[in-house]
Amino acid sequence: MPVPPALGRERAILVGVGRGRSGRDEIEEHLDELGLLAETAGATVIGRVVQDRGPINPATLVRRGKIEELGRLAAEGKADLVVFDEDLSPAQVKNLQQALPVKILDRSTLIFDIFARRARTREARTQVELARMRYLLPRLTRQWGHLSRQDGGIGRRGIGETQLEIDRRLVRNRIARLSKDLVQIEKDRRERRKGRTAERRVALVGYTNAGKSTILNLLTGAGAFVENRLFATLDPLVRRCTHGGRRPFLVIDTVGFIRKLPHHLVASFRSTLEEAAGADLIAHVVDSASPALEDHIRTTNDTLNDMEIGQRPRLTVFNKIDLLPPEKIRRLREEHAGGVFVSARNPAHAGLLEMRIRALLGDSSIEQSVAIPVADRDLLARLCEEVTVTSSAVVDDQVEVRFQGGAAETEQVSRLLAAAASGATGRRDPAS
Repeated sequence: MPVPPALGRERAILVGVGRGRSGRDEIEEHLDELGLLAETAGATVIGRVVQDRGPINPATLVRRGKIEELGRLAAEGKADLVVFDEDLSPAQVKNLQQALPVKILDRSTLIFDIFARRARTREARTQVELARMRYLLPRLTRQWGHLSRQDGGIGRRGIGETQLEIDRRLVRNRIARLSKDLVQIEKDRRERRKGRTAERRVALVGYTNAGKSTILNLLTGAGAFVENRLFATLDPLVRRCTHGGRRPFLVIDTVGFIRKLPHHLVASFRSTLEEAAGADLIAHVVDSASPALEDHIRTTNDTLNDMEIGQRPRLTVFNKIDLLPPEKIRRLREEHAGGVFVSARNPAHAGLLEMRIRALLGDSSIEQSVAIPVADRDLLARLCEEVTVTSSAVVDDQVEVRFQGGAAETEQVSRLLAAAASGATGRRDPAS
């Protein structure tokens, strides 16, 4: 089955449309983000057109004057495509394609293209393809020229419609196969998750390019791939934070969010985002230097609420404060008193962030060690009952035992050792 050609270094014109209370500044900011998406997909932005007043034309989204303006800009700039910052219906694309001699794309199609390029693992590739197929199914008439219902002539009338039904059946069959594969992938993921249920988990969520992977590296030294681009991470990455001899916890990097994220992608990536749903704490990473900071926070909160995990314990991490002047940082601290403010590029901030995370996890325990004579098996048995032993090793005539605990556990171990030193080696009282 033919597929749309991959985006190369093509020349693109962006189109923004005001809806309701959308002001010109907001539209321009959205187009800035659309421009980043286009560049991430491999296009060069050569211009933009904005319709911020008047009614929407349901046939083409924009009115005739704007279509004529797009035609002139496309001819002057030798544009290859026009990208709308809205989802277009199949009819709108068809009408725009007839009016303009360039490819017509909408925001969702652009995001699908980026996700397809970024997907590396079998799970991510399956999720992206499934979402894209579901999105394209009702739009087959505009994707491939041979599917036109107008194809006809003597001996050929009806072939276009027949071919269209064949392609629809092929797409439906592919969707069924991908859905089946994804069910098995999700099952495998749940099995892997069971193996680490005893460990506390912190899920990093947030707007794309907020610095989640850099935060992961700061906390765990994972060396995860980091790049200043949209959707650099699609697959969840799980690493342990084991600093300072304290009880370790897992840090999970997840796919970034973005406004107007296609709902098919959200549905397909639900298994990946379930890593956040099962976390003990959600660390919401925010790009504090973004001019759209509040909008990004709102988009992430809305996505978490849609996934029905918006009420889980949460810490807001304001990243990239090294890019802000002191007065801006001071104002953010006043407006978001419960947040933690760091620069993921500054190793000195790792301890501050870890301390806040552990406080919310209710973690006041540390890993400690004690030496017990090899012959005193009763004391060793009592110790194993009273505290969480993480490791033990025989050194000469003693067993070095490492255990996890806070003040209460430390006091209990001290009592056991004191009893052993006074001659009560920890043998069980028959009455106990």
